[in-house]
Amino acid sequence: MQRENLLMVADSERDANMLYAVRMFVPDAFIYLRLNGKCHVVMSDLEIDRARKEAAHCKVISQSTLAEKARSQKIRVPGFASVIATVLKEKQIKRVWVPANFPLALARDLQKLRIDVQVKNDGFYPQRQIKKADEVKKLSAALMMAEVGLSEGIQVLKRAKIGHNRKLVYNNVPLTSEKLRAVIDTAVIQAGGLPAHTIVAGGAQGCDPHERGHGILRANEPIILDCFPRSQKTGYFGDITRTVVKGRASDTVRKMYDTVARGQEIAFQKMRSNVAGREIHDAIQSFFVSEGFKTGKKDGRMQGFFHGTGHGVGLEIHEAPRVSGSSPDVLKNGHVVTVEPGLYYSGIGGVRIEDMAHVTHKGARNLTKFEKVLEV
Repeated sequence: MQRENLLMVADSERDANMLYAVRMFVPDAFIYLRLNGKCHVVMSDLEIDRARKEAAHCKVISQSTLAEKARSQKIRVPGFASVIATVLKEKQIKRVWVPANFPLALARDLQKLRIDVQVKNDGFYPQRQIKKADEVKKLSAALMMAEVGLSEGIQVLKRAKIGHNRKLVYNNVPLTSEKLRAVIDTAVIQAGGLPAHTIVAGGAQGCDPHERGHGILRANEPIILDCFPRSQKTGYFGDITRTVVKGRASDTVRKMYDTVARGQEIAFQKMRSNVAGREIHDAIQSFFVSEGFKTGKKDGRMQGFFHGTGHGVGLEIHEAPRVSGSSPDVLKNGHVVTVEPGLYYSGIGGVRIEDMAHVTHKGARNLTKFEKVLEV
């Protein structure tokens, strides 16, 4: 409910709910309260003047002033709990709702001060799932940063030479996953993004969807490039994956690629408000089976299509809703989700294609502009 009294204690660099609430980056934990529908932030002397400018929608309260009040009540070393209790008691509030990741020790300290702390289990800001127009623009800007990085990486692959034993060579030195990742990440940084764990996984390494990739890259085998940077300015994420082959793709890889691309098209055709994510995922899975690509264990490891079709993207790289066979989530107007089917088989490698979709009542708008080309 909108009138619930909410409490968070976290930094807004890493906590998406806190960043959503205050709209400014603060590297150290601070106190946020929504009391009677009004935003309050308790700031240290270090941050208070900046908060008054950047979080103008909130009432900014001095932490040092509250600490002095607590000391006058014979609290020798006022911590977060006594500062919070001081604010709440002044406003005659005895109960607050906190997110699931609220610090347990702090909750206990508040309860000792007779503040009733309740966990908000239905999501602290469920409205984060529905992206407003300005948020879609911020997501698109972050996605563009990812596209810039991917473009630079693919240009390097295009210019690379094929050496002995199919090893790729660039500027007369072996081209490795690490070097190509550095090229992509540098371009992302220059575009205003913060890259993290960019995937450059060639050949057999691509069979593990979250393998970052390491060692020398080779021609004629699939290379998965997955880039998901965070905008340094806004905190929103972009996410894109392309699979490319330097040289000639085998007939099997070519069929895998065409099948994954068609699977993604099926997702976009089915995706609209009030459609269950499970329905979209199951349609892709059924199509893959009809094309001869089954999912299951072989030699002790999973092969085929064994991850979800997509996930929400916003102030977190993975957030609700989920588009998968086990998810109960139903798509709504304003959701922004990835569409990233993939196929993975030992001895062949992996193929994954990922775009970002903005869900509407009429369908899904593809926010991704980057081309899809298998051979480079």
